[in-house]
Amino acid sequence: MTGPADTGIPSGSRPAPARVGRWLAIALAIIVLDQLTKIYFNTEFQYGQRVHLLPFFDFTLVYNRGAAFSFLASEEGWQRWLFTGLGCVAAVVITVILRRTHGQPRFCLALTLILGGAIGNVIDRVVYGHVVDFLLFYWNDWQFPAFNLADVGITCGAVLLVLDELLRARKPPRA
Repeated sequence: MTGPADTGIPSGSRPAPARVGRWLAIALAIIVLDQLTKIYFNTEFQYGQRVHLLPFFDFTLVYNRGAAFSFLASEEGWQRWLFTGLGCVAAVVITVILRRTHGQPRFCLALTLILGGAIGNVIDRVVYGHVVDFLLFYWNDWQFPAFNLADVGITCGAVLLVLDELLRARKPPRA
């Protein structure tokens, strides 16, 4: 049985571009929100400025030339292009995987969060030469490295990937 206008597509299913489109729209929303917050902090804060909000949380403006936890941040600048390239390759691979796994919403959401975060940080590297970070959690003398909304997307996506795999592993195999 075919769908409306006899497109040859079985009713109840949509072509892959339409299915992947919603995931790409979510990734785009993450990118836009990430970039808007970075523009705000870049224009309203001076580098290193901190605004105290809670006993364990501040807004601050810092730059990261490296990767997570400032990995390779002290290098001469080649890491900018390495991490930009890795982010671009990850975006292409994730998009291809999203097209092939549209029937797994939890898995697709995880990939979408990672995709939006990766592209958000790639934009920073291309435009500024570093990633703009502004969220700072701390306790007494200890502090977690500052991060941004793109990093939140990547981290939540990674956690969701692990959760998805654990839940999938617990399901009995289909006969």
